[in-house]
Amino acid sequence: MTSNLVALAFDAHEPRELARFWAGLLGRETVDDPDGVFVLLPTRETEFRLEFAHSDEPKRQPNRMHLDLTSTSDDDQQAIVERALSLGARHIDVGQRPEEGHVVLADLEANEFCVIEPGNNFLTDTGVIGALASDGTPAVGYFWSEALAWPLVRDQAEETAIQSPQGGTKISWGGPPVAAKLGKNRLHLDIAPPAGADQHAEVERLVALGATRIDIGQGDVSWVVMADPDGNEFCVLTPR
Repeated sequence: MTSNLVALAFDAHEPRELARFWAGLLGRETVDDPDGVFVLLPTRETEFRLEFAHSDEPKRQPNRMHLDLTSTSDDDQQAIVERALSLGARHIDVGQRPEEGHVVLADLEANEFCVIEPGNNFLTDTGVIGALASDGTPAVGYFWSEALAWPLVRDQAEETAIQSPQGGTKISWGGPPVAAKLGKNRLHLDIAPPAGADQHAEVERLVALGATRIDIGQGDVSWVVMADPDGNEFCVLTPR
């Protein structure tokens, strides 16, 4: 039994507005969740949701994870950038070199993301969201490969990446050094065991792989909050 990736969850000061930004950029629809989370619906069964929940916590440092969006041509890359800017994004400098082909932007709440140049071999055949690109050690890549049963598609020079056997978005980690965390990550993964499975047993399996249970003040909720080997928070939802 392994869990499935259900969602990438954003903490947001204005979750509805941030959801509208990403819906407009990705060409998806939003729905209002009964818990007050605004969800972008996937367009394919192999995709995960984007979810946005209210948080008053300030953004203290660059996110450990960001989205890499793909493009099919120079004109398409420029169109994606222009659409993002029209929705409220802005250009930012994170130390990228002039010769690099990707464009680095920030959304309405300063979450970094990249629009990748066409012809990027690593993101070939991945979809609109080519990668969830992360800071992280090799250990965390190995952990998530086991946690999701996604094979490694990169494991060299301390860089790792995994991808579902069905294809789609990759999750990648750039290797050490990994900056110390200043509070809870603003982006985290939500995973869930399949219908009929046991949530407690899945939590224990993840602990055996190197995760830890943590308390971030979640109170009495149906999901279990955990941290991966690099200390990144994630949630194990009820089976579905």
